[in-house]
Amino acid sequence: MEKRVRTRFAPSPTGPLHMGGVRTALYSYLFAKKNSGDFILRIEDTDQNRFVQGAEQYIIDALNWCSIVPDEGIGKGGKFEPYRQSERKPIYRQYAEQLIESGHAYFAFDTAEELEQLRKNAETEKRTFSYDASVRSLLNNSLNLNPDETAKRIAEGKHYVIRLKVEAGEEISFTDLIRGKVVFKSDVVDDKVLLKSDGMPTYHLAHIVDDVLMEITHAIRGEEWLPSAPAHILIYKYLGWENKMPYYAHLPLLLKPDGNGKLSKRDGDRLGFPVFPLQWKDPSSGEISTGYREKGYYAEAFVNMLALLGWNPGTEQEVFSLNELTQLFSFEHIHKAGAKFNPEKTKWFNEQWLQRMNDVEIANRLSTQIANSRKDLTYFIKAVALLKPRVQFENEMLEKGKYLFEAPENYDEQVISKKWKPDLKPFFNSLVAVFASLNDFANSNIETTFKETTAANNLRPGEVLQLLRVFISGQGTGVDLFPMLELLGRDEVVTRLNAALQKF
Repeated sequence: MEKRVRTRFAPSPTGPLHMGGVRTALYSYLFAKKNSGDFILRIEDTDQNRFVQGAEQYIIDALNWCSIVPDEGIGKGGKFEPYRQSERKPIYRQYAEQLIESGHAYFAFDTAEELEQLRKNAETEKRTFSYDASVRSLLNNSLNLNPDETAKRIAEGKHYVIRLKVEAGEEISFTDLIRGKVVFKSDVVDDKVLLKSDGMPTYHLAHIVDDVLMEITHAIRGEEWLPSAPAHILIYKYLGWENKMPYYAHLPLLLKPDGNGKLSKRDGDRLGFPVFPLQWKDPSSGEISTGYREKGYYAEAFVNMLALLGWNPGTEQEVFSLNELTQLFSFEHIHKAGAKFNPEKTKWFNEQWLQRMNDVEIANRLSTQIANSRKDLTYFIKAVALLKPRVQFENEMLEKGKYLFEAPENYDEQVISKKWKPDLKPFFNSLVAVFASLNDFANSNIETTFKETTAANNLRPGEVLQLLRVFISGQGTGVDLFPMLELLGRDEVVTRLNAALQKF
């Protein structure tokens, strides 16, 4: 019987969730849902020194905003509780000790100061220090102490960590779902710390124990973990869990817009775009980093954009709902190379999703943002339809379409100085009179009347068209002119024209 697909997203609460982390969660979610499986949220908080207050809740809120909702885990519960690693601390030690008993791990008593000195010495000699098979026989660990001395040090409460013992001269390989067969020489693998001095496991041990105990079938993570993969393969092997090891998929990096290096918060600050899904306030510094939600992006557009950073279904289609992504997702179409982030393309995605959004729902939201508006919902719905093709974000509608909700106080001076001549006043006076007499103020009638009036005054429409727009809206550009006049209505148009003519 084939195993039920189970994926997990296991972030560390060390700060806000980067958009690269959201993409990892998204791909894990899509694969699980496509295969009628389970998506689990686990919090890997074993590094207590880097724990940041509020980060865990931020992760939960960000995933909920994106509709990447776990089936079990933090905030959901499930049969493998607890899902927070700090609450699973007693579980890990038995496996670290099992590795010691089988000769695949050892106690290391080296202090942080001693290791730092070894790194400095190596730098002086223009080499890199690595705690591995080449040096461990010279260092302060249980491999070089007799068992009594090791037991004594532990009993006395001496500082120690438990390290993986990686044998030199071996070949380690596994099949990655994105990269195919990956082969490493064990000589480049260091003796990873498995259990720290405070009894907390490191990621290297904890994620393996949890993945096996939680029956995870596919482990999807960023390619920055690829160099650590051989150590992880060895741990599975040494614990006798080779047949329980999930399939690994190492995702390509998200790159800066110029393609040079990994996308970071500093790039967003420098170039003016968010790298976090939601706004984040740093609890220690008070610094606020903006989020996609607060910038006015739809969650659907953000998720759509993220999905296509490193993956595509092999077609020309670019706009996808979460359900469509679920049906189409596969590891075969994930690229191996890094994916370059394009802020402008991200705006384009939002523009596409704005066109898909329901006009009535947008109108309801807009109407609540204008105090004491005398316009009814029907008016707002028509205003939304006019504004949609002119904006990329819903929150631009009130700013860019302000003239649809209140008369202008100022007029585009550039257009006025270029187009306005006092001898045009008789034409506009006659236009006001004709407009005022129109019973059917539909945009086609308005346009016909405008053209007839310009011809009667020996003018071409192009000579006065932009002035008409400015007199009504204050702006030289905007929504389609005659539908705008129809929306505003005859009385409002006549009032605005008269006010402009008095001013000029």
